[in-house]
Amino acid sequence: MNISISSDPQTIAENCADVIWAEDKTSRMLGITRDSVGPGTAAVSMIVGDEMVNGLDMAHGGLMFTLADVAFALACNTRNSIAVGNFCSVQFLRPASRGDRLTATAKESLLDGRNGIYDVTITDQSGRRIVEFRGHSKIVPGTHLAAASGDPAAAEV
Repeated sequence: MNISISSDPQTIAENCADVIWAEDKTSRMLGITRDSVGPGTAAVSMIVGDEMVNGLDMAHGGLMFTLADVAFALACNTRNSIAVGNFCSVQFLRPASRGDRLTATAKESLLDGRNGIYDVTITDQSGRRIVEFRGHSKIVPGTHLAAASGDPAAAEV
């Protein structure tokens, strides 16, 4: 996908998310939906299906981690720089159940040079906190969006 860069931070965030989302087959397979995105933020959600529970009949921790990771990836890639996960930690606060709608909301806590820190909270449909995730990102060479020809702002990215 080749989208020209805008000077509006919200538009840049949405366009970068469009590029990433277009190739995210795992999210589609799991039924994850992209709810919102903005500079340094993102929210995604999924419903815990029958095939998403573990042997204890609770939402599988790996799938909740995946949901948080998707929100983290979108949030840290909202400024037209390619960012990858460098480290993360996850704390499972309480179980989620079959049929629960889980929403992962990512917020940038720090962006300093090539390093970012993002906090992601997963809540259920009642607003109860289920998971806390902290992701550290590293900006690597490259961009998501193509510079429009003759656009001096694009050259600064």
